[in-house]
Parts: sequence; C-alpha cells; structure tokens
Amino acid sequence: MAEPLLEDVGDLLRKAAAEVVVPMFRRLDDADISEKAPGEVVTVADRQAEELISAGLRRLRPGSVVVGEEAVAEDPDLLRHLRGTGDVWVVDPIDGTANFAAGRRPFALMVALLTDGVPAASWVYDPLAGTMAAGRAGAGTRLDGTPVRISRSAPKVGALRGTAMTRFLPPQTRRIVEAGGERLGELLPGQHCAGREYLDMLTGAQQFVLFWRTLPWDHAPGTLLVREAGGVARRFDGTDYHPADGGRGLLVAASEEIWDEVRAALLGG
Repeated sequence: MAEPLLEDVGDLLRKAAAEVVVPMFRRLDDADISEKAPGEVVTVADRQAEELISAGLRRLRPGSVVVGEEAVAEDPDLLRHLRGTGDVWVVDPIDGTANFAAGRRPFALMVALLTDGVPAASWVYDPLAGTMAAGRAGAGTRLDGTPVRISRSAPKVGALRGTAMTRFLPPQTRRIVEAGGERLGELLPGQHCAGREYLDMLTGAQQFVLFWRTLPWDHAPGTLLVREAGGVARRFDGTDYHPADGGRGLLVAASEEIWDEVRAALLGG
C-alpha cells in the first residue's frame, strides 16, 4: 500500500469533520436525533458523514466495499464482507454518538481497511482535539504525522492506569473486574468513545483498556494502531482480536507483560 493512501483517507476524515460533524456539534434539534436500537442513538450527522466518507473511500479504491455502522443498521448482511476478498472499508462516522448527541466530548471519526480479510490500515481522528492517528500493517503507527511506539517499560501492577468499560459486562464479570481494579493504580470508567480510548493508549495516558462489546467499526481501527505501535489486542482467552470474529470481551494493553498482569488482576487468571 502506498503511503499517500494514509494521507488521502486522513484528509477525507478531516473534510467530513469540518463540513458535517463539527458544524452540527451542539446544534442538533430533537428531530436530528433518533433511536436505531434500544439505548442506541443516531443523528443526521452520523448518516451524512458516513455518506461523505463512504463515497470518498470508493473513489480512492474503485470496486471496494464499505461496511459502515449506519449502513449495517439497515442491512446487517454487509458484515459478511469482513471475511471477504478484495478491499473492504470499515467506517464509524461518529464514534461516541451518545456524547456527540448530548453535546459532550469526546467523539471521533474512524476508518479501517481490510484486504482479503486481513487488517491492512486504519485511521482515528478526534476533530476537537485535532489529533489524527494513522497506520498500516507492517509499517507502524503515526500520531499527527510522527511515528509512535507505546512504552514497553511495564509499571508495577499497582501503578498501572487504564479503563474498564463495565456497562455491558455480565453482572458477575463486572463484579470481578471492579474488585480486581483495586489491585491496579487507577481504573477509569471510560469515555464512551472507543476511538479516544485508543488514542489515549497511543499517547501513553493509559496502559490498557477493557471492553465487552466489540463491534467491528469500534475496534478494527484502534486495534491495528495499537498493535503497530507495539501493543497487543486480545480476547479474554488470549486469542487475537479480529473484527469479523463476532466475539465478546477485548483487552488491549501496551505490552505482553502488561496484558498478562491486567488480565490476572481484572479477570482472575
């Protein structure tokens, strides 16, 4: 993959943010927000941004398929392309829609590219912070254009800082995680925006993040970026995460050692 693609998709996300997303932030009417599933909101900005991004991605790679969050809500069969051949884009037009709809930050725009079912490149853009992370498989991750490597030095367990998204955890697992958090330095409640959690991994603001729900548009972009920066992204049983595997539970950490330590602290093994 030519490096210009990283710039081209980055520019496309900036355009969608500047023309659609940011102008609507804190300017939505009630009619601009609807519920697409129980507890799941969508806004006109999500739909318009996905249309703009999807059209741009298809121009960049003619013949490619776009699996967008809002398109999948209308046609779940699109998910079959995640294991398909050729180029497949995974798009989250506004990650953190609940924040966005409520006039809160953070939120992010995210894209991942799968080629023949293998994660090949990804982008996460926080437009209010002006932070862009982009990377491609085998070539590393860049944060605002600068190569980034997550620190491999592992603090002691009692000094580790990270996030556990406990809202959707099964009750018994939630109790175990919350109790285990007492063994760590700081267990954060989460920002309701996976993209920002991944960016905070890249900046070193946190050393791990735990999720239960793992929808492909939420995690295909960030997991590639963290891996290319030296981290790991695995299911609770230790198997590597893939956006098409349909599983539950994901632990992302800055290193193998930190993954093992956090897994033991939060999940008891």
